Amino acid sequence: MKKIIFFFTCVLLANAAFGQTRKYVNEFMHLGVGGRQLGMGKAGIASTNDVYATYWNPAGLSHMKDNLQVGFMHNFYFQSIANFDYLALAVKGENDNAFGFSMLRFGVDGILNTLDLIRNGEINYNRVTEFSAVDYAFMPSYGKKTRLIRHPDIVVSWGGSGKIVHRKVGDFARAWGFGLDAGFRIDDYNNRWGLALVMRDITGTYNNWRFQFTNAQKDILAQTGNIIPVSSLEVATPRFSLGGYSKLENEKFFGLAECNLDLTTDGKRNTLISSSFISGDVRIGVEGGIKNEEKKFKLSLRAGLYNFQRELK
Repeated sequence: MKKIIFFFTCVLLANAAFGQTRKYVNEFMHLGVGGRQLGMGKAGIASTNDVYATYWNPAGLSHMKDNLQVGFMHNFYFQSIANFDYLALAVKGENDNAFGFSMLRFGVDGILNTLDLIRNGEINYNRVTEFSAVDYAFMPSYGKKTRLIRHPDIVVSWGGSGKIVHRKVGDFARAWGFGLDAGFRIDDYNNRWGLALVMRDITGTYNNWRFQFTNAQKDILAQTGNIIPVSSLEVATPRFSLGGYSKLENEKFFGLAECNLDLTTDGKRNTLISSSFISGDVRIGVEGGIKNEEKKFKLSLRAGLYNFQRELK
């Protein structure tokens, strides 16, 4: 335990020393994916057992029932101004392990570029162009599970994901980033209950930003009172998620409840747990329905609560 505390202390100090720590860095990676998990209030790190585990908890990949799974999701925000896409592939290997690869894209397209609208006092709308602000993430994942010899009714799973982040704002700005996630699970052999821990950006995810403007564009930015950005190193600090689920089922019916606690270390947020050192967001989800194992039929109803906020006085 002392070594673990020492490790994360060194990581936080390195983040502060070598990069600019800001809130909501790479926040597009925490929007949530999958209809089941979104329907349960973004609670999914403990009970996700399919291809979507590449996002929620890579340890869950080892619990897949199929040898091959493919997942895709398209979502939109702000009346389709921003689009969010997720694509993943997972393959079950031998010895209770599994491999996966997923890709995220969050983008706002068709943004008007008016930097060259006025040139030498002349307005020319033909010089107005369009650009996109797009964020990408590419994540290879691995999961492995094993049963304890002394406690054969307990299944222990672990996994990890690498992250390559690419962010682009037209031809003006580009950034590349790299990071690591790790996940752990403890489940009852009959899947009646489970506990999970996910550590995202455990070494910090560093985004190396590079900006490119022409001299004319810099003059326009200066004349309009805008700050001309310079190349910098931006850091996404570690984020920890704790979760657990409980499941009841028989031959025809099933029910499941899961609760997650998402802890961030990038500063004070408007969440239930809010401090300058750590902030916490609670997520609660339930699902229930009917099933028929022989015909592989299942009908589910889901509900969730998340994004609890304090009322400022």
